[in-house]
Amino acid sequence: MASKKTTLLLLKVFLPSLFFELLIVEATTNVNSIDAEINIKGWGCIEGEKKALLEFKHGLIDPSGRLSSWVGADCCKWRGVDCNNQTRNVVKLDLRYFGLGGEISDSLLHLKHLNYLDLSFNYFQRIPIPNFLGSFGRLRYLNLSNAEFGGMIPPHLGNLSHLRYLDLNGGGYQMRVSNLNWLSSLPFLKHLDLGTVDLSKVTTNWTQAVNMLPSLLELHLSECELDDFPHYSDLNPFVNLTSLLVLDLSYNDFNTTLPGWLFNITTLRDLYLNDATIGGSIPHVNLQSLPNLVTLDLSSNDIGSEGIELVNGLSICCNNSLEELYLGYNYWLSGQLPDSLGNFNNLRYLDLSFCSFNGPLPNSIQHLTKLESLNMSENSISGPIPTWIGNFSRMKRLDLSVNLMNGTIPESMGQLRELTELSLDENSWEGVFSEIHFSNLTKLEYFSLHLPPPKRSFRFHVTPEWIPPYSLKYIDISNCHVSPKFPGWLRTPKRLEKIVLKNVGISDTIPKWLWTLDIEWLDLSRNQLYGKLPNSLSFSRAALFVDLSFNRLGGRLPCSFNVTWLVLGNNLFSGPIPFNIGDSSRLKVLDFSGNLLNGSIPSSMSKLKGLNLIDLSNNHLCGKIPKNWNNLHQLDTIDLSKNKLSGAIPSWVCSISDIDLLKLNDNNLTGELSSSLQNCTWLYSLDLGNNRFSGEIPKWIGERMSSLGQLRLRGNMLTGDIPKQLCWLSQLHILDLALNNLSGSIPQCLSNLTALTYVSLLGTQLNEPFISYSDHMELVVKGQDAKFESILPIVNLIDLSSNNLCGEIPKGIINLSTLGTLNLSRNQLTGNIPQKIGAMQGLETLDLSCNRLSGPIPPSMSSITSLNHLNLSHNLLSGPIPTSNQFSTFNDPSIYEANLGLCGLPLSANCSTPNDQNHRNDQDKEEDEDGRYMTWFFISMGLGFPVGFWVVCGSLALKRSWRHAYFQFVDETRDKIYVFTVVNISRLKRKIERIRVHG
Repeated sequence: MASKKTTLLLLKVFLPSLFFELLIVEATTNVNSIDAEINIKGWGCIEGEKKALLEFKHGLIDPSGRLSSWVGADCCKWRGVDCNNQTRNVVKLDLRYFGLGGEISDSLLHLKHLNYLDLSFNYFQRIPIPNFLGSFGRLRYLNLSNAEFGGMIPPHLGNLSHLRYLDLNGGGYQMRVSNLNWLSSLPFLKHLDLGTVDLSKVTTNWTQAVNMLPSLLELHLSECELDDFPHYSDLNPFVNLTSLLVLDLSYNDFNTTLPGWLFNITTLRDLYLNDATIGGSIPHVNLQSLPNLVTLDLSSNDIGSEGIELVNGLSICCNNSLEELYLGYNYWLSGQLPDSLGNFNNLRYLDLSFCSFNGPLPNSIQHLTKLESLNMSENSISGPIPTWIGNFSRMKRLDLSVNLMNGTIPESMGQLRELTELSLDENSWEGVFSEIHFSNLTKLEYFSLHLPPPKRSFRFHVTPEWIPPYSLKYIDISNCHVSPKFPGWLRTPKRLEKIVLKNVGISDTIPKWLWTLDIEWLDLSRNQLYGKLPNSLSFSRAALFVDLSFNRLGGRLPCSFNVTWLVLGNNLFSGPIPFNIGDSSRLKVLDFSGNLLNGSIPSSMSKLKGLNLIDLSNNHLCGKIPKNWNNLHQLDTIDLSKNKLSGAIPSWVCSISDIDLLKLNDNNLTGELSSSLQNCTWLYSLDLGNNRFSGEIPKWIGERMSSLGQLRLRGNMLTGDIPKQLCWLSQLHILDLALNNLSGSIPQCLSNLTALTYVSLLGTQLNEPFISYSDHMELVVKGQDAKFESILPIVNLIDLSSNNLCGEIPKGIINLSTLGTLNLSRNQLTGNIPQKIGAMQGLETLDLSCNRLSGPIPPSMSSITSLNHLNLSHNLLSGPIPTSNQFSTFNDPSIYEANLGLCGLPLSANCSTPNDQNHRNDQDKEEDEDGRYMTWFFISMGLGFPVGFWVVCGSLALKRSWRHAYFQFVDETRDKIYVFTVVNISRLKRKIERIRVHG
């Protein structure tokens, strides 16, 4: 009984307390479960880390407002911030493409658990990478690429011992490194990108540094100014890189051959060595050690025929793995395309563009059934397109442009169902390209058939009802026949953005629906379009480029344009330029040249602040050049030539921008050359010819315009000497000062024009649509006016004719070995033609006529084999005309006329040969001697006769005995002669009678 009471008592005492404890436990459990639920659902944030992030935000510049979400209590919900679900610590900060700038606060060090930091693609304006970033001990991922960091990369990053991914690609904002030893402290690193980081000053070889990273999978050292690509024979520097998959060493300057150790990286999948000045022979290695190679890029190097050897080798070892092969832009890579190309069963991308391959496409290529892109442009491939081209069911891009291919384009081209880009430019196609070729090209976006002019025998023939591929965005058909009617099928493609129908024989008006298309590019130049343009040249969206030049469009110009490039040159537009043209604020290029426009240049053009080029040449514009163009700071090309403009050059010229070309020739401009021109320090071409400028040629042209390559001041009223400062223009290759009143001597320093001492190469611009202005200049060459356009950069000319220059021809002029035209005619030059003028091997035209030059024609002149136009008339030259080499072709006697001392063909005056001359000299010497003898003979006879007469007769007259003896001797002699004659005559008679009697 007592025990029961005791038990009940204990229960009464302990049950309430036990129940209370159970309630406490249950409450605690509920609280913990609630906390756990809060953590799981992402509620809450570490307060210290939130403050650190806000302090970090405070130091940043956020123009796009990407950090506007960084408000509220829970920083784990902020944009770019990730937290651990359990601990609520910030572990990831991804601010990629946030457009941030400013400073990076070290408050980030409070994020103790941060393992991922991405600040790439921001704008930190070349501030250095903070040293404290090397203190994040748990960081595994660090990406600071393309964020505009600058300066030295801190070696403190070597403290990030757990780092797996490191991307410091500068993106063009160059950072630099002096030592790479810190990389050895990153043993777990798998991805390393130091692209565009300057490694040229590193103290240790880059290969040794990366050799200490055994876990590395990807190595990107593109554009790092590396020039050392070591070749090891016994030691393999990549012995530890047994897992390397990607190696990018592109855009460096190794200037060496491929090292053998590259082919020992058996795991290598992608190898990028493009634009790394790789050339020479391929090492004798076992190419079968690259069985996993998927991508090989050796484009833009100096690889020659050894590239074919490489292809042949890879076709054995990588025939099942290689998917991308880029060998384009190796200009020395020549020969026929190897048949081994067909062995790459899985090849998807093949680029052999800009090489020197010749011959036809090998049939083996048809086995590349997985090919998606084939680029063979800019070679010398010949023959037709094979019909098997239609078997490439996966082909998306086909480029055969700029080759020597011919024949018809096979209709099987229409079977390339996946094709999006097709370029067949600059070949010699024949026949017809019809809608059958487009039959199944439903995905085609880009089509280009730009043929070399003229190629009108090839026809692009489709029916008016033809419906082009719906997806077509770009169509370029040039220099072939399309249709005399404006093609109505251009209306159908709803995605069409670019239309080029240049020189295709359209002779029609432009339909109104064309102006409603949603296009960016329109080129209908060099057709026979006629009619008028609408008052407002507007499209549904602002067009980038409109070229309607070289047609027969007429009427008034449109009043408004929503285009950027507007080229309406060489039409029949008349009337004034619209006064409100300044409202077309988007204009960058304005070309109204070659029309019938009149009136003055509108002052509203000063509003075109974005204008780069203005060409109003060859019209009937009058008045003065506007004076209010001070705001046109982007203007670099001005051509107002061949109008009726008057007045002086305004002061704003060359004070507003870096003008490259200024052409004001063939107007009525007056005054002295404006001093504002001396600010044109970047001016390359200056043509002020055929105006009425006066005064002297300023010295500052040579002192300030160091970039000047073309100077034409002919046909003005300039006086004074030719300033010697012009000799300072090292790039000058055209100097035309003819038809002025210049005096003095030709500067001796002309030999300093170094641009006339080396050969300039003519750059090529293939299908460059942005070049809407073609520089041109009219020069006198070979005695005739000629207009030079495309070859103007390689025309070398000095024309100082029709002035009052005196003195001798500078002897140093013979050093201008590439000078093509030299015209010094119609001056007062004296002295001899330089004896060593034969050193001017580039000379094609030489005119020294109408001067006072004397002496012989130098024999060395006959060695100028390029000379084809010569005029030496009206001088004081003498001696024989050379007959060898080019002189044998100069049969026109007028080029030597009025030189009284010249002789020989083609003149009528003959020259003696050297032997005849010597014989004549000897004969003259003998005649001179005989003349002297005869003179003395007659003198002696004249003196001897009176002396002899008086010696004989005087003595007979004075001495009688001598006189009697003399006459007695004469009488006796006479008698003896008489007796002798009579006796002999009688004897002769008797003899004759005896003969007659007996006869």
